[in-house]
Amino acid sequence: MIVFRYLSRQLLQAMAAVTLVLLIVALTGRFIQYLGQAVAGELATDALLLLIVFRLPDFLLVIVPLAFFLSILLVYGRMYAENEMVVLIASGFSEKRLVSMSLGFAALVVVLVGSLSLVLAPWGVRKTEEVLQAQKNLTEVDLIVAGQFQSFGGGARVTHAERVLTSAAGQRQLQGVFVATGADATPRILIAESARPVVEADGSRFMLLSNVAQYEGLAGAADFTVSRSQTQSIRLPDARERELILEEETLTTLELLGSADLARVAELQWRIATLLLVPILTLIAVPLSRVGPRQGRYSRLVPAALLYATYFVLLQYCRDAISAGELSPALGMWWVHGAFLFIALAANGFLTPSKRSLARAT
Repeated sequence: MIVFRYLSRQLLQAMAAVTLVLLIVALTGRFIQYLGQAVAGELATDALLLLIVFRLPDFLLVIVPLAFFLSILLVYGRMYAENEMVVLIASGFSEKRLVSMSLGFAALVVVLVGSLSLVLAPWGVRKTEEVLQAQKNLTEVDLIVAGQFQSFGGGARVTHAERVLTSAAGQRQLQGVFVATGADATPRILIAESARPVVEADGSRFMLLSNVAQYEGLAGAADFTVSRSQTQSIRLPDARERELILEEETLTTLELLGSADLARVAELQWRIATLLLVPILTLIAVPLSRVGPRQGRYSRLVPAALLYATYFVLLQYCRDAISAGELSPALGMWWVHGAFLFIALAANGFLTPSKRSLARAT
């Protein structure tokens, strides 16, 4: 029991640290991507946090199995390098007991990964799709923040509004509007009392300005043209096409069960594959963590990372092949798990007869 508490504490600390580091790296990359879209006027700033939160389960689904795999290598590798494991084995703690105890830890991780894979990750993808779809329908007027100069169209237009009002129907109206355009040879400055978005039946989008004063000319020149009008429209860019999220990724696991659609079958096998990934990687990690005192505790991290990458890439390949009809769902991803399970069992000596069995045979 003392050994169990010691190992569980060490594994939990290592797993939490590795998960945190990998999660920060993954979220930083995705946040930079979303931030770039917000700067370009494709996303509202208040949607950034929502998108990060909704994508969190999907990131954890990939990170948690890898973090547990690496934590076993780090903890057990340190114990082998510092002769702690030698002392445990000398005191009667067998390597098979270490494997069984590690599988006990893996069972807890499987519960976490199962909740992510079967429930939380599909929910997060579905919510992400809803937010992105809502953002796609937003116009430039919907992205304006009161009191800030904001650049749109790659810097071709700068817009500022003193106040932003929202009607009961949810439509926005800008008050005290300033628009500067410099895309052509003659810059224009428009100052309007108000502005609102207009979307035509064909999908064309405009910003309709009311009570407009237009100043056209070059700065420093004496040939400015000033004109006034009751209304004036500015053509806004059409809604940009974005990468679509596959429909099957947004479906619940119950909706995938029993479906004959190949894409849905592939998605269901993928969700189950992430569960099987954990115990198989655990069986591989325990013998892989054995290092000598002179080898160093980190000597097995590179081959372990390559092994994990190979496992993961093969699963992803099978997922795509099943969806495209190039691989039978009956074979599916199961052969990958079978191959790595064979490697795991062989590495732990479960496939070789014991000395006692050989003695009985002779």
